[in-house]
Amino acid sequence: MARAAGVSPATASRALNGTTRVREDLRRRVLEAADQLGYIPNAHAQALASSSNNTVGVICHDVGDPYFAAIASGVMAAAAEQDLLVMLASTFRAPAREIAYVSMLRAQRARAILLIGSGFQDPAWERALESELAPYIRDGGRVAVVSRHRSLRVDTVQPENRAGAGALARALLSLGHREFAVLTGPERLTTVADRLAGFRAALTDAGVALPPERIVEGAFTRDGGHAAAVELLRRGQRPTCVFAVTDVMAVGALGALRERGLRVPDDVSLAGFDDIPLVGELTPPLTTVALPLTRMGRDVLALALRERGVRSRVERVRGEVVLRASTGRPAA
Repeated sequence: MARAAGVSPATASRALNGTTRVREDLRRRVLEAADQLGYIPNAHAQALASSSNNTVGVICHDVGDPYFAAIASGVMAAAAEQDLLVMLASTFRAPAREIAYVSMLRAQRARAILLIGSGFQDPAWERALESELAPYIRDGGRVAVVSRHRSLRVDTVQPENRAGAGALARALLSLGHREFAVLTGPERLTTVADRLAGFRAALTDAGVALPPERIVEGAFTRDGGHAAAVELLRRGQRPTCVFAVTDVMAVGALGALRERGLRVPDDVSLAGFDDIPLVGELTPPLTTVALPLTRMGRDVLALALRERGVRSRVERVRGEVVLRASTGRPAA
């Protein structure tokens, strides 16, 4: 068609796609040639060519986890208001897969890349991620993240995980608890490390010990919380209060405690973190630290799309302790 119109292929493409102004006489020749040849634009190819203008890539750990689903829903709602297409990928907490997805989004010329999962405390992963993101940012791409990423200098929506866990510990101490256990995810995740550190520090400040045998690591999932609670009881530990570092793990722990004949909160209190949808409707409703998850999704997209500034911005998000019926005063 470009040959029929007597123009270069690039000029023909620009005239048909409208991506750049083309001289009126050249545009008219291209359109006349297209009409004579019965040319129909390839919508898929046009979409790929313009992807840098309308596509946002969202990389999370597991969209099946209500925490990530709630944040992603906020991103998608905000993106829809601006006619942006969201491409969503789950890494299932595999660092190499996260790097691969970032590389794919670079190839697709995504307008922005959002990382909405915890960072990994892994220098090799940090270097690999930086090597992918640095040229993408230099070429005009935008990056924003949710949660703490140690080495990235990008716009961040950062839940105050350490402070929130500390506030929860103080609230539980005020109920009279002194015997605690923590069900934790892998400590290589910055979210896990921060929540455990905040909870432990508040206990230490109150003169309350958290013995190593009462810290049980499991997968960052419902099944992981169930397995960690089973392991805690297998060790012969019977604290008066159990803190699971995520609500999803707390839901699994609740099932495990019930299966073994323990009543919550009569025999043992249970608390989580995040306030994912529905935990307020459990039996009993779950004590937790509430984060505005949907709003966080909106905020991280807004950061990615803002005018490029000299310095990256960190928006800190405070968690609110919500005491519900899953916690009470310890039995006498």
